[in-house]
Amino acid sequence: MPCPTGLLLAGDLAKSGVNVALLERRDHESDLSRAFSLHARTLEQLDARGLADGLLRIGTPTRALHPFGRISIDFSRLRTRFPFILTIPQWQVERALLRRTEEAGATILRGALVTGLRQDRDGVDVDVRRPDGTMAALRARYVVGTDGAGSTVRQSLGMPFPGKSAIRSVMLADVLLDRAPDDIFKFSSNEEGFTFFAPFGDGWYRIVAWDRREQVPDDAPITLEDVRDITERTIGSDLGMHDPRWLSRFHSDERQVPHYRQGRVFLAGDAAHVHSPAGGMGMNTGIQDAANLGWKLAAVLHGWAGDALLDSYHAERHPVGRTVLRVSHALLTAVTTGSPLIRALRAALATAVHQSVVVEARASRGISGIGITYRAPRGSHPLVGRRVPDLRLAEEPARLYEALREGKFVLVGRDVAAVATPWAGRVVTVSPAAGLRPTLLVRPDGYAAWAAEDPDPDEVRDALTQWLGSVDRQGA
Repeated sequence: MPCPTGLLLAGDLAKSGVNVALLERRDHESDLSRAFSLHARTLEQLDARGLADGLLRIGTPTRALHPFGRISIDFSRLRTRFPFILTIPQWQVERALLRRTEEAGATILRGALVTGLRQDRDGVDVDVRRPDGTMAALRARYVVGTDGAGSTVRQSLGMPFPGKSAIRSVMLADVLLDRAPDDIFKFSSNEEGFTFFAPFGDGWYRIVAWDRREQVPDDAPITLEDVRDITERTIGSDLGMHDPRWLSRFHSDERQVPHYRQGRVFLAGDAAHVHSPAGGMGMNTGIQDAANLGWKLAAVLHGWAGDALLDSYHAERHPVGRTVLRVSHALLTAVTTGSPLIRALRAALATAVHQSVVVEARASRGISGIGITYRAPRGSHPLVGRRVPDLRLAEEPARLYEALREGKFVLVGRDVAAVATPWAGRVVTVSPAAGLRPTLLVRPDGYAAWAAEDPDPDEVRDALTQWLGSVDRQGA
C-alpha cells in the first residue's frame, strides 16, 4: 500500500482539481508496518480531511508517556481535540487515506517501479517499469518523491543524504500476551538494552526491543526467544508473549537531505529525512510535510501563486525535520547509554524534569507537533506562522477544522463574506462564535497566513490578493 505521505499529498492535490498520479511499486496491500502512533498535530491534519474520528474508533489513546521512570510527558494539557497519542498501526492510517485518495479521483498505478527521472524547465520525465517488465516514460509538471529512505527519486537527483547510523539490530515483534503490561506504553531500559510495548487495541502488542549484547545484521535470523530474552532482562517478565505474527530486525539512520526541492522535484517523508523510532515522529513528520506542500503545489498549478511559493516548503519544513532528528537522537541516546554515570545523571535529570511543568509542557508540544511554528515576515501580526487552534464558529460548520475540509483557505472574521466574494472558489468565510478579536486568514494546512486587528475591507482584499491571487472583483 502507498505510504501515508504520498497518499495524503495525492488526495489533497486530486481534491483540489489537480490531475495527479501516485506510483506504487508494490502490487498488494500489507497489514504489517513499523509505525504505530499518531500525534496530536497529525490528528488535527487528518481531522481537516474528515478522517480523524474514524481512526479514533480504531486506535487506543494514551494521554501521557513515562519514558524514563519519573519523567512524564503529559499530553492531556494540550489545547487540542486530541490531547493524547493514538496508537494505531500504519496500515490502518494508509487504508483511510487510500479511500480518500481514490474518492478524490487520483490515479494509482500499482506495481510501477520508478527507475529514474530527468527534468527540464517545463516538466519532469519519469522512467517507470510496469508489472509486466516493460518500460514507460511519464511526463509531469512536478514530481514529489515520497519513496522512503532508499528513495530512487532522491538518488536520481544526485542528492546527498548526509548523516550516520544511529542504532542497529533493533527487533520488532507483534505478539499476543497472557498478561497486559502495567502501563499502556510499557518501556524499560537498563545496561542490557531496552524493551517497549505498545497496544494495537485488538489484543495484539507491538514490541520494539534492543539487546546490547546481540548486535547482528538486519537479515540475521530472529526468533521469539530472542525477543523474550531481552524482555525478561529489561522488564523482569516476558508477560507470556506468544503466537508472533511478525518478527523483524532493522537498523535506524539519522539523515536529512540539504534541500527538499531541486527544480521541479520535491522530497517528503523518509525520502527527505530519517531518524530513530524514538518519539514515534517519523510517520507524523511525513504526513505534515505533505500537508504543507500539497496546497502550495495546487496554488501554483492553478495559477493563483507564483513559483516562489514552492520554495517556502523547504524553508518551513527543513527546520522541522532537523529538530525531529535532534529530539529523536536525544531520546535514543538516553535509552541506549550503557554508562553507569550517564544513567545516574539521567535519573537525576528525570527528577528535575518531573518537577518542572514548563519543561514537561515544552516536551509535549514538541513531540506532539502542536508547538511547530513557521517564520513570519517582519512586522507581521504575532499569530502569523502559528498553528491556529480548532476555533468554535458561529454557525455550520461548527469548527474551524471542519471548514478546512474543503481544502481551501478559511477567512475567519465578522462581516468578511462580501469582501471575499471574488475569491469564493478559493476561500471559505466563517464567523467566530465568540472571543476572537483579530481577523484571520488560515492556510489549508491550519497555520495563520495573515491576521489583523479590526482591518478595513481594503486590508482584507490586499491579504486575499497576496495569498489567493488577483481576480476580477465581479467573480472568481
